[in-house]
Amino acid sequence: MPKLGNTVEECILAGWKKKKGDSVAEGDILADIETDKATFELQAPAGGTLLEVFFGEGSLVPVYANVCVIGSPGESVEAFRPAQAAATPPAPKAAAPAVAAVVAASPAAAVVAGPPAAAVYAAPQQVFLSPRARRFAAEHDLAPPATPGSGPGGRVLEEDLRRIYHGAPKISPLARKHLQAGYEVKGAGSGINHMILARDLGEPPIRMSKIREMTARRMRESLSSTAQYTLHATADATALLALRSKIKAARESVAIPDININDAVLFAVVKALLGMPELNAELIDGKIYRRSQIHLGFACDTDKGLLVPVVRNCEKISIGELAERVKDLTSRAQQGALTADDMAGATFTVSNLGNLGVHSFTPILNPPQVAILGVDSIELKPVRRDGRVEFIDHIGLSLTCDHQVIDGAPGARFLKVLREQIENIESIADLKL
Repeated sequence: MPKLGNTVEECILAGWKKKKGDSVAEGDILADIETDKATFELQAPAGGTLLEVFFGEGSLVPVYANVCVIGSPGESVEAFRPAQAAATPPAPKAAAPAVAAVVAASPAAAVVAGPPAAAVYAAPQQVFLSPRARRFAAEHDLAPPATPGSGPGGRVLEEDLRRIYHGAPKISPLARKHLQAGYEVKGAGSGINHMILARDLGEPPIRMSKIREMTARRMRESLSSTAQYTLHATADATALLALRSKIKAARESVAIPDININDAVLFAVVKALLGMPELNAELIDGKIYRRSQIHLGFACDTDKGLLVPVVRNCEKISIGELAERVKDLTSRAQQGALTADDMAGATFTVSNLGNLGVHSFTPILNPPQVAILGVDSIELKPVRRDGRVEFIDHIGLSLTCDHQVIDGAPGARFLKVLREQIENIESIADLKL
């Protein structure tokens, strides 16, 4: 398993492209592997026969661990088998289960939908069926119970299965077909004698992807390991909109970067962090590390879900360079071409939902970072000036901080500094338009 970035310690083996016994050539794709946010291909370093695979699909594999062996038929693979791998890889995922249990909302026992009667039904390893009970199960498409029966030594007898079969609600043929396809019972049967009909079934659940599971786990860890609070404020967006208009007009005659509202806000964030370095920090093992370099992460919506590319050393670059790097990383994120290092090492993160019309939200911290900024939509806001009310465009800002490190007052001061940077964006951008 390759190390796909300085911070990557383990990867998910998402799926095998080759199976044991296949011939492979150097450079062939053996498997897909995933880190936190990106998918990569595992290539064969040499040609030969795939003698063994040590991890099944979905396994979490440490970097540098052997995942398979390529060699010549007859060679032993034991010297390469990692200690954490099972003696044999997990069996491939089966198709639809042979028997599906249906639990009704009533206290009745379970009735099952199964394949044609010709199929062979086997009891769980710890439970034994009498010959007559086995025949009854096959004739009535009934799954054997997982608990011991009333016979000697816990053997399941025919009368045990009859009691289960006649005490449970029946299912219609169409409902049986849906159950085999993964649908689930969502309540008591609505048919005659409480028969379960197709309309009583809910849609099959959608299994979370490995990336989604890992993201969910990190979000839970973030909320459980930090003391998060969110402050909301607004900034006059007049200068932002004016700068954007000037850039669009100037691009028709001058070759300058296409700087949009989000790029301008990111640049203002960099300037605010230079003035308030306590928010450009990380909390690691009870110690606060204030970073002199500003590595800015920005949330990016892709087909794979939320990705957070990182623009490094933002304190050294102009607004034009920042815009170009953001666009390059965004393009690669949408193409699935980001590396693990492209998404590692952020010291502060910005999440912009304003383009989707969100006027306020609560962004969740990405530990060990101690702050994250949510950028909201631009909306008209009434402002009192010289005794009269004017409606002026304002952009919403939602700052989440870790109260373990950042108290409310410093968080509020950061928003004040950021507001000043946004409202003076034309002067700090220094574009000479």
